[in-house]
Parts: sequence; C-alpha cells; structure tokens
Amino acid sequence: MGARINKLLAGTKTDRNTVLSLHGAVVNMNEAFKEFGTGLAIAVLMVYLILMAQFRSFMDPFIILMAVPPGLVGVLLILLLTGSTLNIMSLMGLIMMTGIVVSNSILIVEFAGILHRQGQTLLDAVVHSCKIRLRPILMTSLATLLGMIPMALGLEAGSEQYAPLARAIIGGLAASVAVTIFLVPAVYLIIHGRRERKSLATPEAQA
Repeated sequence: MGARINKLLAGTKTDRNTVLSLHGAVVNMNEAFKEFGTGLAIAVLMVYLILMAQFRSFMDPFIILMAVPPGLVGVLLILLLTGSTLNIMSLMGLIMMTGIVVSNSILIVEFAGILHRQGQTLLDAVVHSCKIRLRPILMTSLATLLGMIPMALGLEAGSEQYAPLARAIIGGLAASVAVTIFLVPAVYLIIHGRRERKSLATPEAQA
C-alpha cells in the first residue's frame, strides 16, 4: 500500500507552489522498517564480535553466521505463501529467528573444533560433530516450531496480530535447520581445509 501511495504521489502533477507530503501510519511504518533494519544489522554485528572474542577467530563466526541467509529466505517464503505482510511483528520474528539459528550453528562449529583439536582429522571431526549435534538441534528446533504453530494459525480473537511473528520464526527456522546441517559443515571444511593445506605447505617451502 505504501508503495502504491508513493507511486501515485510521484505521478501526480501539481502547480509550482503546491507541495505534496505523506503523513500517517505509512510514514511511521517506513521509519519502523528502517529502525528494525538497522537493529538487525547491529545485532548481527554484535553477535559476530562476541563470537570472534569467544572463538578467537575471524572465520569461525563467519561460518556460524552462514545459517542466517537461509533463514531470511525461509521467512520471505512463508510470508509469501501465507499471504502475510512484512510488518513489525514479522520483523521481530526475524530477529528472534536469527538468534535461534545462530545457536544451532554454534553447536556444530564448536564441537567440530573440539574434536579436531583432540586429534581427529578435519573431515571426521565435522562428520562426528554433525551426527552428535543433530539430535539436540532437531529437538530444540521442533519444540520451537510446534510451540509456534497455534500462534501462527491465529485462531483466537486478537491473535492474528501475532501470527506474522510466529510464521516468520517457523519459516526461517525450518529453512535454516534444513540447510544449516549441510551448508555450515561444508563451509567449515572448505575454510579450515585451506588453512591446513597452507600450514602444511609453508614448512615444506621453507625446507
């Protein structure tokens, strides 16, 4: 609706001394979208910095955050399929979904690093990490998804305003879990595999 109004105003011819300005809920909604976009960017940046301090690495937090883009795609898809709009509630669900999928990705990356430091090869460490961490990831994700279904349906009076929030969490979390268990380990293998090859090649070159 806001895009239609802006298009209508842009195509409206006015006199030289006439000025058209937009007021009301549309303006407030656009400002809220900008603030939420800024808040999401700051949240992702803060998560990256905290993870960087925790893992003492620049690349491991990047690998962990690879779970976020599939979640964003899942949010957009479920909003499109359910006919929901991108509003304040769905944006709140997007931020909540980001925190959940990051925690799932941390389980894989952290445990793979522990197993690799204990002596397992990089491939074995990633495979064992996925096998062991798959069950808790699925259990927590399914519990969240099932708990959000009643809210997403919006059957009770007044509950329809919270439905986009639950739908955003469901779509983003489902898509991220389905992709994360393949994408995050693959990126982990690629990045750390290159590091190992470089570290092995350096002593040979010096010799």
